Amino acid sequence: MSGPPATVRPTAAVRLPATVRRIAAAAALVASAAPAALACYLALTLVAGALPVVTAWLTKLLLDGLGSGASFAALAGLAAGLAAAGVVIAVAPQTSQYLRRELDRRVGLLADDRLFTAVEGFAGLGRFEDPRFLDRLRLAQSSGGGMPNQAVDGAVGIARSAITIGGFLGSLSLLSPWMTALVLGAAVPTLVSEVAMARRKARTLWDIGPVERRQMFYGELLSSVEAAKEIRLFGTGAFLRGRMLADRRTADAAKRAVDRREALVQSGLGLLAALVSGGGLLWAVGAAHAGALSAGDVVMFVAAVAGIQGALATLASEVARSHQALLMFDHYLAVAGAGPDLPVPAEPAELPPLTRGIELRDVWFRYSPEHPWVLRGACLRLPHGQALALVGLNGAGKSTLVKLLCRFYDPERGAILWDGVDIRTVGVAELRWRIGAVFQDYMHYDMTAAENIALGDLTALDDRPRVEAAAERAGIHAKVAGLPHGYDTLLSRRFFMESDKDNPETGVVLSGGQRQRLALARAFLRDRRDLMILDEPSAGLDAEAEHEIHTALRQHRGRRTSLLISHRLGAVRDADVIAVLEDGRVVEQGPHAELIASGGRYARLFALQAAGYRAGEEAGPAGGAADAPAFTGEPR
Repeated sequence: MSGPPATVRPTAAVRLPATVRRIAAAAALVASAAPAALACYLALTLVAGALPVVTAWLTKLLLDGLGSGASFAALAGLAAGLAAAGVVIAVAPQTSQYLRRELDRRVGLLADDRLFTAVEGFAGLGRFEDPRFLDRLRLAQSSGGGMPNQAVDGAVGIARSAITIGGFLGSLSLLSPWMTALVLGAAVPTLVSEVAMARRKARTLWDIGPVERRQMFYGELLSSVEAAKEIRLFGTGAFLRGRMLADRRTADAAKRAVDRREALVQSGLGLLAALVSGGGLLWAVGAAHAGALSAGDVVMFVAAVAGIQGALATLASEVARSHQALLMFDHYLAVAGAGPDLPVPAEPAELPPLTRGIELRDVWFRYSPEHPWVLRGACLRLPHGQALALVGLNGAGKSTLVKLLCRFYDPERGAILWDGVDIRTVGVAELRWRIGAVFQDYMHYDMTAAENIALGDLTALDDRPRVEAAAERAGIHAKVAGLPHGYDTLLSRRFFMESDKDNPETGVVLSGGQRQRLALARAFLRDRRDLMILDEPSAGLDAEAEHEIHTALRQHRGRRTSLLISHRLGAVRDADVIAVLEDGRVVEQGPHAELIASGGRYARLFALQAAGYRAGEEAGPAGGAADAPAFTGEPR
């Protein structure tokens, strides 16, 4: 997923199969979403294609009949046929438009379902950290619902135009074979130009993807409450706005170049069509003046030339539109058909209940061949029923190790063993069902308080006592219970009109610390898991809240197997084992007292942090040594 679709500029050898593949996929999606609406739409569209030819012939026959003295019954029949055609022409557009919109709704729903089902199937994080894949995903979201309909609509439009062209060509060839050839010849440049423009548009949309993504990023910064404080304090709004507008101008310039080229080409093609039509009309008038054509023949000639030119222009436009839609639909197909991002065992091994422990055996990992190694032969054992604390400087690889334990990535070398079973050989969902976690970059959901907690284990969604018990352990129950609607209070203001935002019952915004406690409650909800991972669970909390959280965590851990990561070394001193990670390797491990006695890396870091706290005792209340200051790895 590292580049634009290979089919944007296909070779002649692969163009037809790729196009056929896209058309088949688009048609299958539309047919699956709304088979009855599609059948009615196809029938109505094809009938509409024949109506101009039928109308022209009825008009010619009526005029010729009037000139030759035909009977009233014959003329009335022709007039009735024209009236019926007029009724169909009047009703068909509205009916067709309704069917088209219904197709859009149903196909969009099915396309979104399939796309996000596929995205949900990406077990790892690698694709979500790849900017080019994110560009493709954005294009897939915008093209998945509309482009299949556009492709099918274009194919139907081509068939409709072909019917119109075929009928008028047959009629025109009876009047003038050479004029028929001239009209067809003039249509070739139109078709070629339209297809070329469609390919250029599709390529431009891909090329400006990163620029538009940056533009959206700056726009979101300028309009988000999270960034509002810093932007106003530091006065960076004009700077960010300038960057946003610069990216907007870059994207607009690329689109403007395509539009300018299209306008010039279309003007030239329109001029060519006008010259052919005007020349043909002069010929028809001359032929009629010489007695070679009747009045009805002239009407048929004019209608045929105009009809052929219009249908050919429509045909070229539909081909181009379908071609562009199919190229854009390729992004949807690429994402929906990407398949697993992590190797999936054909027959997953059984994951036993954890009884012995988890082992990292000579684990090497980097995020790509272009990135440096994050873990360099890391070896670590987490015994069952014990709490292991992982400490180290920023960038030492602690959070990366957590990602590997959850199998968001696989090690490039080495293995992670769960009671001796390589976690790559078991089902990802089964592995993650055995793990509870609080991540450093925890999520807050714009949902109700109960839902924010229950998302940790959806089996508790309708089990309010379990939800409340988890909130009680996290120290957030009293706050949530006191909200306007208790646990059913929406923890967001983003879904309401500005005029409603002063009413607390329309939604409540919690503080950062309160949201962090909700994340802890989500973890506590998974209290029957084999492994609990706590990555900076109290970061950002005040000293009292931090003490409460770690007390609750100690009680919750009990004899459960747990991994605790924290920069506050006082918070991890009671762990059974403390491991120091440095430069991608475990350089020390053991109980707190043993590591302090050894006088190694951990002892030095602990002393630095404790000294930083003691230096600040004169400026504030006393507390537990090394509990309050954040560990930065440098003396204060």
